[in-house]
Amino acid sequence: MTLIRTLLKTSLDTGRQILTGPLSGAVDVAPTQGVMVPICSLGPEQRPRILQHLLALDPQDRYLRFGYAANDEQIQRYVDGLHFERDEIFGIFNSRLDIVAMAHLALNLKSGTEACAEFGVSVQKRSRGRGYGARLFERAAMHARNEGVLLLFIHALSENVPMIKIARKFGATVERDGSETEAYVRLPHANFDSQLTELVSEQFAQTNYAIKEQVRRFLDFLAQVQEVRQGVREARHQSAE
Repeated sequence: MTLIRTLLKTSLDTGRQILTGPLSGAVDVAPTQGVMVPICSLGPEQRPRILQHLLALDPQDRYLRFGYAANDEQIQRYVDGLHFERDEIFGIFNSRLDIVAMAHLALNLKSGTEACAEFGVSVQKRSRGRGYGARLFERAAMHARNEGVLLLFIHALSENVPMIKIARKFGATVERDGSETEAYVRLPHANFDSQLTELVSEQFAQTNYAIKEQVRRFLDFLAQVQEVRQGVREARHQSAE
């Protein structure tokens, strides 16, 4: 029942965003308290948006995300090398279908070793303070759990306070070694509830994305119509002179 109530509330809030957001020029998603945040599993077709999101990070954010001062070329190589068949990439989109937050769940499911995964996240500055990093961690942990992963790692610079805060929030064991910090969370085994929750969450997120995409196309069409009307008005004005 809790999941159903959350879905209903989120659907209503999403509807309000779609009707009012584009017209008012709003870019970011509304506050998320008590609402299911649509988090999509991303595929290779989203590489351009992933690249756009990461290139928009300032030097300090790039340093915290990658552990070094990544330049544009290094970020391009990172995006080109994303292994969508093995890993999972998750994203949160705004009304313009820009990625405002994304997470990379690198999976290690090799036989003979304990299945584990590593989590990394980035959130654009304007979208911080909404809990997106924690929501992405929850989503990634659920997927990892359903894939049979029992150990989820977070490797971060010790100065990356938001990342370490997320780890502690979910009960991670945190070990600091100078400038670097390693955190790990032991995940419970998958069950029917975790599998169903992931299925419903993904379906909801993809539906939300499809609606936003239709709205963007409609608004682009309206903009084109507006340009044509403006051109007709100007032509009439010139012919009347």
